[in-house]
Amino acid sequence: MPRRGRIMSDRLKYELAQDLGFYDKVKDGDWGNITTRDAGNLVKAAIMRAEKMMAEADRLPQQQ
Repeated sequence: MPRRGRIMSDRLKYELAQDLGFYDKVKDGDWGNITTRDAGNLVKAAIMRAEKMMAEADRLPQQQ
């Protein structure tokens, strides 16, 4: 089964890992060292960030 394209940039994943306190586990690029809970928290944080960005974009005046 082919893998899907990337949804999150590597930069965002590492930034969120740092914010969530498990950057030391992934800094060498091995994401297999994180727990299922860490992975879930990473996804949750990414969704929250995307929702925040969308809400802020809705508040900006529309350019024509």
